[in-house]
Amino acid sequence: MYDLPPDLLRLRALRTWYAMWLSRIDEAIAAAEQREREKRQGEERRRPTPDWIVELGIGVGRPPVEVHVGGCRMAGKRQRIITREQALAALADGVRACIHCRPDTELGVLG
Repeated sequence: MYDLPPDLLRLRALRTWYAMWLSRIDEAIAAAEQREREKRQGEERRRPTPDWIVELGIGVGRPPVEVHVGGCRMAGKRQRIITREQALAALADGVRACIHCRPDTELGVLG
């Protein structure tokens, strides 16, 4: 019928072996489902990307040094979210525009 051994001892060994693997597969499925849940929750909790950010310098007052489009990977760790108007004002005041994300082009400012 299924090419299984006829004796009880080997049949029980096969049953134990398959039960062990089924348990491992169930654990792997549960772990994969947990990772998917955590990934989905992380995406739901992630703050939305801001439209504009300004990179801040070092030192007293931390002056702005560069304007970026929100989500620019070249922005440093010292940054602050700003509005469109603040981004325009910063560029007008001489704050450098990032050469990678080109906020001046996005804002319609001629450089």
